[in-house]
Amino acid sequence: MSDSLMHSGWWLWLAFVLAGLATHIPRGSFIVAGSRAKLPAGLQRALRYAPAAALAALVMPDVLLVGGETQLTNPKLLAAIAVFIVATRWQNAWLPFIVGMGVLWSAKYLIT
Repeated sequence: MSDSLMHSGWWLWLAFVLAGLATHIPRGSFIVAGSRAKLPAGLQRALRYAPAAALAALVMPDVLLVGGETQLTNPKLLAAIAVFIVATRWQNAWLPFIVGMGVLWSAKYLIT
């Protein structure tokens, strides 16, 4: 391969196009197929939990770790435990937020 071809930017544009196709073809296939393609019922049930699983994957490292280590006196961990207990006991949408923030602020004040 010649140096002029390598430095012309052609390979960079090819990489952009291939990355775009690799991203859009799988996503677009669901839109194009529409209602003609049906997912199995078990997979549809499993996909309902995908947003909650993604949120948990984003939140849990921040809740569990302080400086790369797990601490039992972590205010975020104590608040998360309180939120879990309140959310499973009562079906109120606002109560876990209120209790969680109260425990978080109290724990930060008392521990630090």
